[in-house]
Amino acid sequence: MRESLVAAAFHLFVERGYEQTTVDDIVALAGVGRRSFFRYFPSKEDVVFPDHEGCLARMTAFLGESGPTHEPVERVCDAARLVLRMYAENPAFSVQRYHLTRKVPGLRTYELSVVWRYERALAEYLRGRFAGRPDGTLRADVIAAAVVAAHNNGLRSWLRSDGRGDASAEVDHALAHVQGVFGPEQTADGTARRPGADGNGGGNGAWDGGKDDDDVVVVVSRRGAPLWRVVQEIETTLGRDPA
Repeated sequence: MRESLVAAAFHLFVERGYEQTTVDDIVALAGVGRRSFFRYFPSKEDVVFPDHEGCLARMTAFLGESGPTHEPVERVCDAARLVLRMYAENPAFSVQRYHLTRKVPGLRTYELSVVWRYERALAEYLRGRFAGRPDGTLRADVIAAAVVAAHNNGLRSWLRSDGRGDASAEVDHALAHVQGVFGPEQTADGTARRPGADGNGGGNGAWDGGKDDDDVVVVVSRRGAPLWRVVQEIETTLGRDPA
């Protein structure tokens, strides 16, 4: 019955428009009573997002099953992929809903409230993992917001293409940026992250990140040091003979 109500609602939304469709119209087309509608959906807005409650519950359970060996940033990225899976399992419905929410400001507002609940679930998990660390709560909230933003960027790119292409590839590409910035101190191949790669700088004196043209060289010098001394340190680090 739940699926019948959703199908009837979207048929009418396309035919008449969202604002012009009432709950009575939906139940009449579905062949059920108003009581049956409200047993499944508290409001007309909820019938537009019939799958989010279940998805949020699955994502929360997934995070709750996490252990201390799970890398937290990778874990929340995997949790976001559960949301993507919900959309990708029914591309036609997801695209139809996307276009509907673009037309109806009230639905866009409702959707934002749903997104906020996903973000809060990610943040609560991360707060637990970062408890006791300096700025642990701040870090958790920032990462949760970044994961949601990256997921939505990839998802909407796929939806704008009317569901063509690989949704997972779009979202994986976006989430890779989050993991690159906030991920563990070790890279995927087991080597240590380069000093300064997280924006914190590090070390004293100068550090040569490598021999590639794109490497970044960080030089730390005493305040008031003459400019020629700073330039000399840079040239020495780059393997050039100072003039």
